[in-house]
Parts: sequence; structure tokens; C-alpha cells
Amino acid sequence: MSLCPADPAFADSLRDVLDNKAFRDLAPHYLEEPRGTWTGTAGLVVAPRDVAQVSAVMAAANAARVPVVPYGGGTGLVGGQTMPEGPAPLLLSMERMTTIRKIDPVENVAVVEAGAILEDIHNAAIGAGRIFPLSLAAKGSARIGGNLATNAGGVNVLRYGNARDLCLGLEAVLPDGRIWNGLSRLRKDNTGYDLRNLLIGSEGSLAVITAASLKLFAPPAGQGTALAVVPSPRAALDLLSMVRDHVGEAVSAFELISGQGLGFLAETMPQIRRPLDPAPEWMVLIDLGLPAGLDPAAAFESIFAEAWERELVSDALIAQNQAQAREFWEVREQIPGANRLIGSISSHDISVPLSRLPEFIDRAADMVREMGPFRINCFGHLGDGNLHYNVFPPKGAAVADWRAQTGAVKQAVHDLVHQMDGSVSAEHGIGRLKTGDLERYGDPVKLEMMRAIKTSLDPVGIMNPGAVLRADIG
Repeated sequence: MSLCPADPAFADSLRDVLDNKAFRDLAPHYLEEPRGTWTGTAGLVVAPRDVAQVSAVMAAANAARVPVVPYGGGTGLVGGQTMPEGPAPLLLSMERMTTIRKIDPVENVAVVEAGAILEDIHNAAIGAGRIFPLSLAAKGSARIGGNLATNAGGVNVLRYGNARDLCLGLEAVLPDGRIWNGLSRLRKDNTGYDLRNLLIGSEGSLAVITAASLKLFAPPAGQGTALAVVPSPRAALDLLSMVRDHVGEAVSAFELISGQGLGFLAETMPQIRRPLDPAPEWMVLIDLGLPAGLDPAAAFESIFAEAWERELVSDALIAQNQAQAREFWEVREQIPGANRLIGSISSHDISVPLSRLPEFIDRAADMVREMGPFRINCFGHLGDGNLHYNVFPPKGAAVADWRAQTGAVKQAVHDLVHQMDGSVSAEHGIGRLKTGDLERYGDPVKLEMMRAIKTSLDPVGIMNPGAVLRADIG
């Protein structure tokens, strides 16, 4: 059964269930994604004010066989928020559902609507003496519904886990308009299948997340940040192990940064101060969060003294205050923006088993450089095995002149990841960019189960068609 566009007649059918403010102009930002890889279409954009309106919209779309693309902050990097082909969809924006319904520092729970901006949740938690540790470079515009729909990662996964690890319950609307009231605040609930984790990471292909109950944490009493120069990724991995020997699970973040990344910053954002100049080939950014009575600066001094003796570091800077710590993190958080300004041939969000990361970095570099005189910016969340492995044209060359090699570079990198028991999508999701990769590398039984779930929950096929699983959307 084919799908139908969100045409003026369908728009008129929604005027009895939506207020006038719900109807939005079809502005360009709704149809774009940050890297410019995808440009979507839409026949209609609506922004419901509450779950009841979402329910009414979904019931109408299901009955009219109109495809629906849920839209959060538009910060996704794999095209999941855009639908470039097929009948012009209804774009369902969460931008009006921004209420933070509850902050409970006793239960360590926040109940928030799906349109809440991640940074606003951070600030609300801080106001109650707590933290919500999911943190991304796009925290000022990313919305929590999209973070959950993509199972976002970020810089604190090492200590606190992915988005799914930080969620206790969901409220969601199914394709036919039924509301699932699953906003549990319980840590223990063994009453059947875990539907929460089914929807988290489903990228809007099964249902629309409208609210979530989230885990909060007490902030560490002592927080410290340091930059350390390391001779190699292998040394960085050994340093991580040594840091854990010193402070246990108090390592909040452990980020690998390459000299190429700092070079791109110097080239595109000279206003960003680089604490290490000239840039070393490899460095790590470390955050510690220690309990009361322990001094992060003293812990770093002890760590680096041993690391120096073991030749794991050749230089280190310990942030002396919060302003300097923010300065260190500004460097890390601006690297993706510098990458976009340079323009990549192929960008990869991959993970491999932690012990094999140094081997992957060496083998991938040799392989890519045999394919051409490319520049490589390899950086990311070393502590949880997730790297952003991005390949760029030679300095001074136009991206367009090398675009013909994008497919070959991408497949070579992903083939190597697969050979090393890794994942070609570590934290950004599948979206539309990686549906072919999922088919190429995914376990056939897993794919069969996924398609069965999709068919069961969305038999008409209106939910974000073409995202995660390839679909006939003619």
C-alpha cells in the first residue's frame, strides 16, 4: 500500500485537532542537516503543544497513509531527520514541547518533554544541585527526544553511559495514535519486554517519543581537567588504564585528539586558543570527578609523575580553574565544526574493541594513504572505543575534486572496522546514510527481527520511512 503526501487537504484535516500556532512555515532549517549531505522534503510542518495533539496528528496521518518524520533539534549527522525521496511527508516538530515537568533531587530523576533542549536540562539539574551527564557539542540546540531516538553518546559515556543508560522511562505515541504511558521513575521493573530500550535508538522509525524520565546524579565534589601529550594511541590507551588504577571509575571523560585536528582549528578558527602550540601529534583530554576529600590536581600530579616515568606522556597541562578547563574543552568541542569548514571526503563514526584501537588507527592510516594523499583527523572518545575517523582532501585541494573516491574510502574503512569486530555506527545512528552499511554488515537474523518489529508496530509504514531500514516509499 503506497503512501500519500501531506497535501493541503491533509493539512486542512488537522485544523480541528491543532491550534493555529502548531502550523509552521516550511523554513529551510527543517529540511537540512548539519553536514549538508541531505536535503529533505516536507508537505507540512506542525509543532504540537502536548501529547494529546501528537496523538491526534499520528492517528490522522496513519489513516491517510501520510509519512511522518519526527524532528527534534535537527543536529543528527546521518540524515535521519530528512526525507529526500517519496511523498512529501508531515514533519512533526517537538519544538513547542519543552516543559521540564519535574526535577526530583531525592529520587535523582528529571521528567522532561521531548522538545527540551539538552543544555536547558543541564541547567535545571544544576539548579537542583544535580547533574544530567549526557553532553554533546550540540547541547545548545539538540533536543532530548532526538538524543534518545538516536541513543546519543557524547563525552561522558565512559562514566555514565549512552542516552539509553540515562533513561528510566518514556512517554511515546504509536503510529496509530495510541499513547504509551511508560514514564516510569523506577530503577527496577521486570514486567516483561523492555519497550523503553526498543524505542531508544529507533530513530523515529517505530513511534514518536514525547517525554522521558531521566537519571540525575550528584555532582562530583572535586572536578579536574588536564591535557596530556602522548607519543601514540597505544600510549594513550595505557595511560587510561593507569589513570583507572589511580582513581577507579572517577574518570568522567578521556578524549583522544590528533595534531591534525588542532591544525584544522588553526586553519579555520584562529580565534580559538590552542593550549598546546605547536600541536603535538597526539594528546588526550581527561576529566576527573572525585569524591569529597580528594584533590583532582594532586591526583593528576601523581598520575603524570608515574606516566612520565613510564614514557606515556611527554608534557601535561592541569587546568588551574574552571575557566581554563572550559578553554581545554572548547578546543575539543570545536573540532567537528572545523572539520565541516575544511570539508571531508568521508566521515566515519566507528567503534572497535578497546584493546584493538591502536591497531585500527595504524592499519586504517596505512590503508587510506595508499588510496591517495589524504589528510586524516582521527579523534574521539577513546575511553569507550568510539572514534570519529574523518578523511579529507590534500591541503589546498577542493573536496569536489576528490569526491569520486568517497565510496571507496568509506567501504575500506568500514570493512576494516567489521573485520576487527567493531561497529560502523557507534553513536550517530543509522539514519539514511548507513542503511546500506546495516545490510552489508548486520547479522541477518537481527535484521529479520528488526523488520518484524517495524511491521508489527508500524504496519502502514508511515514512521520515518527509509530511516534505519530501507523502505519502498513510492
